[in-house]
Amino acid sequence: MLNMAGVDWLIIGIAALIIGISKTGIPGIGILAIPLVAWVIPAKASTGVILPMLIVGDIFAVMYYKRHAVWPHLFRLIPWAMAGIVLGSLVMNKITDRQLRPIIGLIVLTMLILNYWRNSRQKGEITVPTQWWFAAIIGLTAGVTTMLANAAGPIMAIYLLAMQLPKNEFLGTGAWYYLLMNCFKVPFSANLGLINSQSLFLNMVNLPLIMVGALSGVRLVKIIPEKTFGLIIQVLAAAAAIKLIFEFFSHP
Repeated sequence: MLNMAGVDWLIIGIAALIIGISKTGIPGIGILAIPLVAWVIPAKASTGVILPMLIVGDIFAVMYYKRHAVWPHLFRLIPWAMAGIVLGSLVMNKITDRQLRPIIGLIVLTMLILNYWRNSRQKGEITVPTQWWFAAIIGLTAGVTTMLANAAGPIMAIYLLAMQLPKNEFLGTGAWYYLLMNCFKVPFSANLGLINSQSLFLNMVNLPLIMVGALSGVRLVKIIPEKTFGLIIQVLAAAAAIKLIFEFFSHP
């Protein structure tokens, strides 16, 4: 992993910067980091590299919005999400790198479509159930998805929208959810060998970029039109995801 070409190090650095920006400035753009890292290192290893980066970004997000979490909603969702993570780790243990690459691509594309649908709705148009079984479905799906591809953001956004939370409570509840669930994933990823000395070294090298991204995210969103920037990032993420899928079929 550490014998990568210079351009590969650059791509991972860009991914780290994007993750930082997504946590404090423009939610949703972090999805681009997932297929980018999976391009340059093995798919399964890429999930272990991204996870600590996400946790660093989550810490910054919690520092900004820690007072706004609505814990009853988290308590309903977290047990199911934990179960989904356990299920996802069992799946991860059975598949190969080659099999995981198109799975990551498909998950990213699905999340982009889901995010587009959510953003195309007017406020109040999204009507989804709020019963316990809805939290169970969302939690299990988000848990499996986040374990396989670190890409459960749009699913969580749908749940929070269903709870009709104001902006700060939406961000604060989401920040705590991502931090807690990503930390919960660490022992599973370590047990699978996805977090190791090499992946942690990559994380340490890119830590300054994550911090720069997180600190500049709030200012960046004021300078660049959020809608335009988000659209560009999502198009790039879709292209990267399609490439992962195409490579699977073009190299049998």
